[in-house]
Amino acid sequence: MRWWGWGSDAHATRWPPAAERLLRDEIAWSPRATPPVALDDVALPTQGLSARARERLCDAVGDEHVRDDRLARVSHAVGRSYTDLLRIRSGDGSTAPDAVVAPADGPQVAAVLAACAGERIAVVPFGGGTSVVGGVETVRDEVAGAITLDTRRLTAPVGIDRASLLATLPAGLDGPAAEGALRAHGLTLGHFPQSYEHATVGGFVATRSAGQNSTGYGRVDELVRGLHLVAPAGEIDVAPVPASAAGPALRELLVGSEGALGVITRATLRVRRAPSATRTQAWAFPSFAAGAEAFRELVQAGRAPTIARLSDEHETRMTFGMAASDSPGRHAGRLLLRAAAGRAPCLAILAWEGDPRAVRLRAWAALRTLRTHGAVPLGSEAGTRWRAGRFQGPYLRDALLARGVLVETLETATTWSDLPALHAAVGDALRGALSDRGTPPLVACHVSHLYATGASLYFTAIARQEPGAELEQWRAAKEAATEAIVARRATITHHHAVGRAHAPWLEREIGATGLAALRAVKERLDPAGIMNPGKLLPAG
Repeated sequence: MRWWGWGSDAHATRWPPAAERLLRDEIAWSPRATPPVALDDVALPTQGLSARARERLCDAVGDEHVRDDRLARVSHAVGRSYTDLLRIRSGDGSTAPDAVVAPADGPQVAAVLAACAGERIAVVPFGGGTSVVGGVETVRDEVAGAITLDTRRLTAPVGIDRASLLATLPAGLDGPAAEGALRAHGLTLGHFPQSYEHATVGGFVATRSAGQNSTGYGRVDELVRGLHLVAPAGEIDVAPVPASAAGPALRELLVGSEGALGVITRATLRVRRAPSATRTQAWAFPSFAAGAEAFRELVQAGRAPTIARLSDEHETRMTFGMAASDSPGRHAGRLLLRAAAGRAPCLAILAWEGDPRAVRLRAWAALRTLRTHGAVPLGSEAGTRWRAGRFQGPYLRDALLARGVLVETLETATTWSDLPALHAAVGDALRGALSDRGTPPLVACHVSHLYATGASLYFTAIARQEPGAELEQWRAAKEAATEAIVARRATITHHHAVGRAHAPWLEREIGATGLAALRAVKERLDPAGIMNPGKLLPAG
């Protein structure tokens, strides 16, 4: 990816004039150019690897796979959160590694970890670099140096067990490569997070990723059946058995371990037959509460669609306000406002995948529930357009960031009974924290992952940047929102992982004894404390 932003220049997105008008109206925005510094102007920490350490790493993977040039170090310095990009675009490369090391297989990973343990060098596993919680930056406390372990050479052949509908995928495959390998066999993983184009299989598993289709296919932690992890203390190979009573599940311990226990080199995941038909539709609900109630009934009755996304009134207004005047989205927006009859409508996107008959029957089965809760159909154009642009969000964020706009997201999940109160509490916390600093925000939210017992909430905050205090501006809002989440006993993260951003609140979610248990596991698997220090587990 671009060292200062998301993806590549070829896929960069420009905002339509309608979007600029919306931002002027909503947040009193005036464009302010905030370009990134030149690559040569990024300040990097002094190289910390000794000659002996570098030699050992070169012996492990080959000279050409140990890089310490400026571009390699800067490109692996941060993830892709708003605060990450603020720092790197301003020239702060203080979290860059001393070198980027790329092993090709499990034995090379083991050799790299052995060398780093012996030399007291921190190891930060890095796949696509899409972390938004500080999960891939270096923390140099109590170590002699730090490297990034780039997993993208871990690309062993894909193994297919068609009879069992299992696929063994190497950790270094990115989303499109993994899906392409499966589609060649008529299969799909069905895992499409917004980071899909760049994130890797190892990253999916290490962060308990969820995708836009996860209501239908399951989160990645539901898909993982087996995995292989290389830790400084040894290797763990979890077999992909369908079920087991052999004590607590090691698989559950390692999925979501965020590189703090070791390096995931491969995973065996449950796959499905690739769908031969897809139907995507847009609907308008009279309120967020009505839409949430319809979604609850659908999922509890076993009739949830493959994709179920419900925008609140603020996100709905933002979605259609930013659409070009001649686009299908703007046309659907006119239909939605007409259907709302003066109320604040809420947009829903529903999609069904499978064989043609199953898709038709499932969509028909949902119809009564949707209409009972006041939903009005908007047709397929807006839904199809959403699907076509569903990976564009980070590019749009970059375009705003370059013009003086704060735009960031956070997510959580809770029970159906507490969903309305949590939605209100987090929204109020974000609006209050940003308004207190003199920057009236646009705070929007959607539901995108359904469970029988509850759902996720995904918030987007947009505000004018506070010049000279951009980092503090968002950190205050993030802290206020997270405190609101913890106060209602919701989860601090539904699918972004813990990283550094959420680590201070982990003990309040899992308790002091739970945290001590995790620390004990880490001490056993990583006795030298070199694996992704500062992530997952809070300092102390």
